[in-house]
Amino acid sequence: MGKGGMSQGEGSKVEEENMAAWLVGLNTLKIQPFPLPSLGPHDVRVRMKAVGICGSDVHYLKTMRCADFIVKEPMVIGHECAGIIEEVGGEVKHLVVGDRVALEPGISCWRCNLCKEGRYNLCPEMKFFATPPVHGSLANQVVHPADLCFKLPENVSLEEGAMCEPLSVGVHACRRAEVGPETNVLVMGAGPIGLVTMLAARAFGVPRIVIVDVDDNRLSVARQLGADGIVKVTTSLEDVDSEVEQIQKAMGSNIDVTFDCAGFNKTMSTALAATRCGGKVCLVGMGHGIMTVPLTPAAASLVLRQGGRCGGCVQVQEHMAFMSGVPYQW
Repeated sequence: MGKGGMSQGEGSKVEEENMAAWLVGLNTLKIQPFPLPSLGPHDVRVRMKAVGICGSDVHYLKTMRCADFIVKEPMVIGHECAGIIEEVGGEVKHLVVGDRVALEPGISCWRCNLCKEGRYNLCPEMKFFATPPVHGSLANQVVHPADLCFKLPENVSLEEGAMCEPLSVGVHACRRAEVGPETNVLVMGAGPIGLVTMLAARAFGVPRIVIVDVDDNRLSVARQLGADGIVKVTTSLEDVDSEVEQIQKAMGSNIDVTFDCAGFNKTMSTALAATRCGGKVCLVGMGHGIMTVPLTPAAASLVLRQGGRCGGCVQVQEHMAFMSGVPYQW
């Protein structure tokens, strides 16, 4: 594997100097050369056309770390991406030059038990774009395994293709929590991940969704995107009880599933208190590295706590199906 999580092998050299956005220090990005590895027989070279800015990129920029991942040397950022195939390896049969693709940013080992079980997103050897020390994709071009590049339907833009990765998080969370037409959903946090989780839940048939945030602008966007109810909250733990009453009133019935897309002590405490007995709480966001939450009352009320760690290839394909209007075939 190359440092950017890309296969190395025999291949043609790229004459054009490849440039990328390098994080070189606190709040410091520089556009610098980013040499590409040789193209392996199962790789493709992709010209990037759209790269999203994730919250993790912002964390790295502002603090040089995200959770337990610490930037110790210059790193190319970016992992939400789509582009156009410019070269294919000799063994690649399903993609051709000119294809528009969304990239799965995580390369797993495919050998460990988790990978063999189909849960490769949990692979302990995962090499994920822009997760130290692996370089990201905010570059002119990248080399990537062809099996992790997915052809976009004609009616899905490259910009939408780049959003497959963040939406896959919402899709994965909805699948973990088993939401559906009989599930009322609460979403804590109306940032990008909260919004795509809300959209994914609606695509899964959820009839009523309430979303919570501290920011009026974000709540306004959530309303425009179809939230049935919005509740503005504070950052104070002292307000949890009164805000839970507001949230439950906005829902108008039991809250079956809550997605915490912020990941703070306050949001998780609110989620556990607001969700009905026997319901499910899914942690999606990673605001705090260490959280202090009231688990004992939650256990007494039989609230199920589930993780919502990143989705993967299946969710990327399913997202493209959502956007294109063509049902995904399992």
